[in-house]
Amino acid sequence: MQTSINISQAEFQARADRLCEHVHAQDLSGVVLFDAHYVLYHSGFAFIPTERPIAFAMNAQGDKALFVPRLEVEHAQANSLIDHVAHYLEYPTETHPMTVLQQLLDEMGIGANGKTIGVDTDGYPWMLGYRGPALSELMGAPGKSVIAFVEDCMAVKSEAELALIRESVKWGNLAHTLLQRYTKVGATETEVSMRATNEATLAMLDAIGPIYRAQSGFSNGAHAGYRGQIGRNAAIPHAMANNITFEPGDVLVTGAGVPMWGYHSELERTMLIAPVTDDKKRMFDHMVALQDTAMGAMKPGIPCSEVDNAVRAYYDEHDLWSYWKHHSGHTIGLRYHEGPYLDLGDHTIMQPGMVFTVEPGLYVPELGGFRHSDTVAITEDGTEQMTYYPRDMESLTIR
Repeated sequence: MQTSINISQAEFQARADRLCEHVHAQDLSGVVLFDAHYVLYHSGFAFIPTERPIAFAMNAQGDKALFVPRLEVEHAQANSLIDHVAHYLEYPTETHPMTVLQQLLDEMGIGANGKTIGVDTDGYPWMLGYRGPALSELMGAPGKSVIAFVEDCMAVKSEAELALIRESVKWGNLAHTLLQRYTKVGATETEVSMRATNEATLAMLDAIGPIYRAQSGFSNGAHAGYRGQIGRNAAIPHAMANNITFEPGDVLVTGAGVPMWGYHSELERTMLIAPVTDDKKRMFDHMVALQDTAMGAMKPGIPCSEVDNAVRAYYDEHDLWSYWKHHSGHTIGLRYHEGPYLDLGDHTIMQPGMVFTVEPGLYVPELGGFRHSDTVAITEDGTEQMTYYPRDMESLTIR
């Protein structure tokens, strides 16, 4: 039986080495990262960010440390690949956490002699009521953003990351299968979503339970649902679940996926409850053609904007602009949404290893919304469509 599908210690070290090379190239004294996904990417430590500061620190010699509150010490020691875990007692308390962080950075030589520090933010972000000093003020050293470098690294997935996304796709596909199976007139989105989610999660745990970790603050297994995108509400791309009852003629926009050691995939489908009118059929066909246009334009070496421009040309040709609401997609990985984006304003060159959601949509107030989303990886010679749920109207019509 397979014993591991997570990211190896060697790969985490390679990420740290790459970041250290950037520290030297930019003549920095070290780097401090507060973003939870950046910390996870470089240490393997997944946590729920709160008002209590947590940080990853590395000096120019490559020495690494995690900085956590007391309540996270054992969690960090057990789940990260970093030996040095420094901690403070609590926030707020007599000694501010940033004072303790200053001591740690002084010990590591980060910011020594006023030398520039690489940062994602200048101090812990003001979230959930947290307040504290800027890191640059505390250290007496300027900060230089390393966000673009980290984001560029995260955008190109390794073979291990791609394997985790494929595993996510597999169980997201099961969750969506169950979602469609249980959807019927008179049922509610809550009962159908919960049943599909729970059954898919239990099936996944039966199959790979010993080696599964969600590493997510929002989900502990497979999930599938509608998020309120039912009937006319389907014309609201980011609606919220409302326990809506399914009715004849509804247009349904779904979503399914699984966090797999922190990595995500995205599967969305437009489903139709019979009867299906000619107007709905026409919009469904245009939506599939828009997605085909986007996926057909994707390949290594071209700018992301070129994909969105191809989709926009289809909108122009078929006079569909009144139904447009968003760009054609985004990358995905440790976060549900990552950059770069399939948008005319993003000229990032597509590279092998980048993984995109492809999701141009049409939103008609009197009918509903029409959007498929598939997870697609850029390969050396083209693309790999990672999600594989049926896309045709016949397969997605509920009678």
